[in-house]
Amino acid sequence: MPRQVVRVAVVGVSHPPANVWAQRRVVPAALMADIPALEAGALMSTQGDVHTYYMGDHAVVLHSGETAHYIDNLRAAQPSLWVSCDGDQVRLVTADPYEGEAMASDPERVVEALPIPPAVAASIDTFIQAHHVHEVFHKRKRVPATSQHDPRAPRILSDREKWVQTRGKAGLPPRGST
Repeated sequence: MPRQVVRVAVVGVSHPPANVWAQRRVVPAALMADIPALEAGALMSTQGDVHTYYMGDHAVVLHSGETAHYIDNLRAAQPSLWVSCDGDQVRLVTADPYEGEAMASDPERVVEALPIPPAVAASIDTFIQAHHVHEVFHKRKRVPATSQHDPRAPRILSDREKWVQTRGKAGLPPRGST
């Protein structure tokens, strides 16, 4: 299965905590197609109490079997890449909107949908053009089971087999049956 790796730089922003019990944390805020010559965790800028950090460069792995998902992403009003973080560390960057939605269901993770840089969107589109195979939807139709000899035929139970009749918790047979 063909795949392609596109690297993106993740920029994070850290705001001061809202109260004395909260901790300062870095949240992904932007993506860059050009990888800067910085170490992951490097402070890029400070404006008052707001700090901007470089969170490192990360791979977006494109798989040929998911091209329909990438098409849905690029056709959206705001095409995005989903960045998943555990604490201050980026764990995964994906272009699949359904994978991004699934990652967001984990309450321990911080998942942000960030706008795709135009150069990355162009490389995803090139990958789609090269590897997308349109799959035609075929609705399955049930075949009626018409014969008693047909292995798919439903088993027809007699009235005696359908119900087990007991009287109360003691499991006695119904009155008048013995």
